Amino acid sequence: MEILVTLLIGALAGWLGSVLYKGSGLGLIGNIIVGIAGSFLGYWLLGKLGLSLGTGWIAAILTGAIGAIMILFLLNLIFRKR
Repeated sequence: MEILVTLLIGALAGWLGSVLYKGSGLGLIGNIIVGIAGSFLGYWLLGKLGLSLGTGWIAAILTGAIGAIMILFLLNLIFRKR
């Protein structure tokens, strides 16, 4: 059950990050991957800054979306269409 919740939170965080960043959609699998990786990056970065968005699903989705936006920004810099 925890894996399903992780995938759901990752998908929501990746989708929210792609909507806020105004990038091209990555699809369901891409959103899940970016959302899960974004969650790790978001928790790590917010922890280094001494910040926390709290506990619960909403905080996890927002933290994942922050990390997903950073990952999407970096991907856009690396793979920029010329």
